Amino acid sequence: MTIALSKGRMQEQSLELFARAGIRVSLDETNSRKLLISSDDGDYNFVFVKPGDVPTYVEYGTADAGICGRDVLLESGADVHEPLDLQLGRCRIAVAGRREVLGEDYNLLATVRVATKYPKIATSYFHEKGVPIEVIPLSGSVELAALIGLSDRIVDLVESGRTLRENGLEVIDVITESTARLIVNRASFHLKMAQVSRMIEALTRVLS
Repeated sequence: MTIALSKGRMQEQSLELFARAGIRVSLDETNSRKLLISSDDGDYNFVFVKPGDVPTYVEYGTADAGICGRDVLLESGADVHEPLDLQLGRCRIAVAGRREVLGEDYNLLATVRVATKYPKIATSYFHEKGVPIEVIPLSGSVELAALIGLSDRIVDLVESGRTLRENGLEVIDVITESTARLIVNRASFHLKMAQVSRMIEALTRVLS
């Protein structure tokens, strides 16, 4: 069974969670630069990919399962099973802007420029409010866009809010909460039901 994990901090948290559930990988393997490693018992393969690619690997069946943030899952729109909230990496997907615009209503006749790494989530949020927007897609330092006037608002992942505050920005609205989720390919969920169920049960015991 192949499991896709996000590179970086969530990779470490995910492997620690699997280890607590009895699915362990040797330190030599985890400390290497390999992109594909196996569990000690050989029953599981772990592949390490960019966070935004996890739903794609799982949806297309290259990986049977994966762990990714709900923010990534919502943005991708991937057609996968989502059987378990792993309660890791808790944060918020929020709309933010400069402090001086707090409390201002949107002009429904004017287009709002929104800088974000989440164009689908941002578009859906503003369209539900009937607010026309121009999405400015960015891959990093989204706060800077509002700070220097590239955008009127930003939509970004917020954990503590410290980065926003230090740059003169404030959360205007929280779109939704995000935590790490276990996702499973729809075909694998049925074809490998016994193994998938054992994995879910093992992870559930650790979380409860």
